[in-house]
Amino acid sequence: MRDYRKIYIDGCWGESQGGRVQTIINPATEAVAGEISLATPADVDRAVSAARRALRSYSRTSREDRLSLLNAILGGFAARRQDLADALVEELGAPAKFALEAQVGAGFLHLMTGIEVLKTFAFETPQSPRTVVRREPIGVIGMITPWNWPINQVMCKLVPALATGNTMVHKPSEVTPFTAHIIAEILHDAGVPAGVYNLVDGDGPTVGAAISSHRGVDMVSFTGSTRAGVDVARRAAETVKRVHQELGGKSPNIVLEGADLQKAVGENIYRLMMNAGQTCHAPTRLLVPNARLAEAKAIAAAVVQGVTVGDPTGEVYMGPVVSERQWTRIQDLIRKGVEEGASLVAGGEGRPEGLSQGYYVRPTIFADVTNDMTIAREEIFGPVLCILGYEDVDQAVAIANDTDYGLGAYVQAASDDAALAVAERLEAGMVYINGASEDPAAPFGGYKMSGNGREWGPMAFQEFVEVKALIRRDAA
Repeated sequence: MRDYRKIYIDGCWGESQGGRVQTIINPATEAVAGEISLATPADVDRAVSAARRALRSYSRTSREDRLSLLNAILGGFAARRQDLADALVEELGAPAKFALEAQVGAGFLHLMTGIEVLKTFAFETPQSPRTVVRREPIGVIGMITPWNWPINQVMCKLVPALATGNTMVHKPSEVTPFTAHIIAEILHDAGVPAGVYNLVDGDGPTVGAAISSHRGVDMVSFTGSTRAGVDVARRAAETVKRVHQELGGKSPNIVLEGADLQKAVGENIYRLMMNAGQTCHAPTRLLVPNARLAEAKAIAAAVVQGVTVGDPTGEVYMGPVVSERQWTRIQDLIRKGVEEGASLVAGGEGRPEGLSQGYYVRPTIFADVTNDMTIAREEIFGPVLCILGYEDVDQAVAIANDTDYGLGAYVQAASDDAALAVAERLEAGMVYINGASEDPAAPFGGYKMSGNGREWGPMAFQEFVEVKALIRRDAA
């Protein structure tokens, strides 16, 4: 069992001031996998004080100093990649191969991309003959990260924050804290100066709230649910701090007439079921022409049979969802879909056959879904796909945009040009064309209630800097 009851403040592991111990459950076995201490507002105060002290010197480090530090972190990350993957299997239930290649791999990509961006990032640019614009560290960053992609979400905040000279106080999810503790160890061993990075475990209502409202925190970078994001923004408003958020999604995938339907449906199912559906921009609404709905149902019913579910330490595509709470919520929404008249193509309530324990969900596909149904509007965050029909492209675009969210979208067409013509009309921060994969240099973020600001690549650096204009007098 993992003992992570200490928190990391000012370069040292120590005890929480009054925090209680919480057990961490392995979602595949429902057994206790480890323990953490839920920190207190007093711990947050200590962490913020440490970060503010460290800011005085770290904010003045050179580009070369920070490049050296990031390269040292990259080396440490590489050395502990298997440790990170093993921890993720235990805390999240991610299949071992997926944990190592995709989840740990995402951390590598953010580190390598950040190093390349830092090499040429313009900290100072001339604006006019008299004015120079400088980009300086914001200050102390409060980082609140989620449980579904815990390595990815830590690194895509940590790397640009470090690269631009900020210090930070980090609250990882109290559901999946193991990987954050290993990352803290990597940072310590790489020589990150004391106080630059501080880790305080805890829940949202206590530690998350204390970070969001703290006067010593200059910016909050939050990833999580829209509901929690609204609460963070309200608390942060008291001190007029910057709030950077990546929130929920209900991403559409429009399959246009003339697209390869077999390929489009298959890619959609595997992209959604990856990580047990626990991905914020997963394609959860599949839109196909009404004339091809029956064909799409048949393809989906056949394809989903190939999605293997089971023990994440074995050769499976999908493990359990993260917790009993999440499992119960998904079951309730599946039941709601049936009650509201959607047709089950595959899956349904309960665990997959042969699995009597663990938070496993049956890969589920609904058809005959209308966009006013609960399952088409709420973020289920599980392996549940809704198939909707449309008459023409205008209706498809209208259905796709008829959502509170705007994180991701997908378009499948006979050509990239045809897909791009539709992509330009979609209200989403990222649109993936004809099965395109992720690009770590592309800005990641959404429209509407999916958040504000962008992560990943060069644009992420702009989120972690203040802009100062240095204006000279007119020449005599």
